[in-house]
Amino acid sequence: MSHTAHIPSHRKPRRSASKTALRAGVAGGVLSTIAVAGAAGPAQAEPVTQTIEMPTITAGLSTSVAASAQATQAVALDLETQATEDAAAATAAKTAKKAKAEAVRKAEARKKAEAAAEAKAQEAAERASRSAERTTLSASTGSSDSASSSSSSSSSSATGSAASVVAFAQSQVGDAYVSGGTGPNSWDCSGLVQAAFRTVGVDLPRVSQSQSTAGTQVSLDNLQPGDILYWGGAGSAYHVGIYVGGGQFVGAQNSSTGVVQKSLDYDPPSGAVRVL
Repeated sequence: MSHTAHIPSHRKPRRSASKTALRAGVAGGVLSTIAVAGAAGPAQAEPVTQTIEMPTITAGLSTSVAASAQATQAVALDLETQATEDAAAATAAKTAKKAKAEAVRKAEARKKAEAAAEAKAQEAAERASRSAERTTLSASTGSSDSASSSSSSSSSSATGSAASVVAFAQSQVGDAYVSGGTGPNSWDCSGLVQAAFRTVGVDLPRVSQSQSTAGTQVSLDNLQPGDILYWGGAGSAYHVGIYVGGGQFVGAQNSSTGVVQKSLDYDPPSGAVRVL
């Protein structure tokens, strides 16, 4: 570079006199205006008598807290209601279960009582139908002896299947009487009759009511060995036995006598049916 070249100056340029005067005039005008406004105002300013309270954040916070408390209380009330309902349901279920158990117990007790009453009624009917059992021991012994003396002739009059039925029945004389007994050493009346006929392949009903209608009704004046005798009505009989001929029958009478062979006069039957 030439030593005569122009080097720019780094000093700030001086303000012109016109700009300086303009700025001074503006500043003076502003100050004059302030002075005039101050002079025009009242000599004494009124004291401040009212204050403005600015809202604070605590008001909104209180509202939120109250709403939250109400919501919590509502939830607690719902939970308490639900707990009450659950407790009531549990109590009701427990009461129902207890009532059901009591009903079952009473039903079982009633069933047992009915069964016992039925058994007693049957036993009473058998006792009532056997008035000859109140005779003296000697008279009973005489009847047994006469029955034994005629047993051979009555057996000989039976033939075929009837003879087998009669022979089986007579072979059980002296066995015990047990309600519901079906042998081989204890019987009830219908159990003995059913077993006797089973020896010849005849399957009779189990109870006396049904056995009394299991064959053809026959007159008591026209009996044959092997006929089924019954006491009571046909279809409602309470006792059965087997006619063995010679005016004799074999039957499981009761717990006092067991299985016996007796004359028809000992306990006259109501009717008879013929199966063979």
